[in-house]
Amino acid sequence: MNGVRTRILSAFAGQLGNPHGVLGKGVALMLNRGNRRAVEAAVNATGIEQGATVADIGFGGGVGLSLLLGYAGSKGVVHGFEISPDMLARARDRFAGEIASGRMRLDEGSLTALPLPGDSLDAAITVNTVYFVPDLDAVCAELVRVVRPGGTLVIGIGDPEAMATLPFTAYGFTLRPVAEVIAALERAGCTVDHRQLPNPPIPFHLLVATPK
Repeated sequence: MNGVRTRILSAFAGQLGNPHGVLGKGVALMLNRGNRRAVEAAVNATGIEQGATVADIGFGGGVGLSLLLGYAGSKGVVHGFEISPDMLARARDRFAGEIASGRMRLDEGSLTALPLPGDSLDAAITVNTVYFVPDLDAVCAELVRVVRPGGTLVIGIGDPEAMATLPFTAYGFTLRPVAEVIAALERAGCTVDHRQLPNPPIPFHLLVATPK
């Protein structure tokens, strides 16, 4: 029985990091529902205006892409990056009109390798993603590379103590103290504003960073 439970939890954790296949479609819907409050807060924290060029990195089910489109407006550009081919295909189908108009660009990309020139974004968000990347300094350096000085990048993470109580986080998650993530952003050349959300659905942290 323990072996079956381990396989189930490991498979679920793997889907959260890289949704795919038939199960991935359900995970995408779950991510949109479960992450919506945190993603809304992250998008709002960017402070972007109409006409901005923005990105959601590791967009999963795509709720952040929809929200960013509204903020950036008809003259803005929303980039979306995913490591999951299935999530990319799903988003390309869902946002076909926005892609055709040039308002949205969707590409394969990871937190440590983004297909963008330097200083090309006014803002970027990434929510519930850094658990799956071993090199946090590389993540922060890459985010700072693509967000212009004075722009905004927002990393959203669940409270690590609360996350540690969830049964699936023992499989493939790296739960770092919030101070460790802040320190990595500061080493990359950012000032950081730490904001806390009490209940979406667990305590959540937004690290709102400004590249110098």
